[in-house]
Amino acid sequence: MVKCLQCGEEIGPGGNGESVASISGSVMGDEYTESYYLCGLCGVYTVKVCYEPFLGEEEVTMQGPVSREKGDEAVNLIGKCPEPWNKKCRCDAHRSYFEGSLD
Repeated sequence: MVKCLQCGEEIGPGGNGESVASISGSVMGDEYTESYYLCGLCGVYTVKVCYEPFLGEEEVTMQGPVSREKGDEAVNLIGKCPEPWNKKCRCDAHRSYFEGSLD
């Protein structure tokens, strides 16, 4: 369960809000997965970032709060990819989201 970084409300099953979108990409051999969670109480996004280095331990960090406007832009961009879970995808949405830094 993810907690909203603005109000502390739990987001997900049994909580207030939902997981909205997720995207994975490979940058210099390391995998990044960013998942957007929208708080149903205060209306901002919390972003869970999973970083899996080629060598080393996985790290999970939380970012936010992200405004509704900025979060909606990211979610809409992710929605344009047919396979956002595919770290090897090189569609326009992936390249734009990761700002041209994909392997």
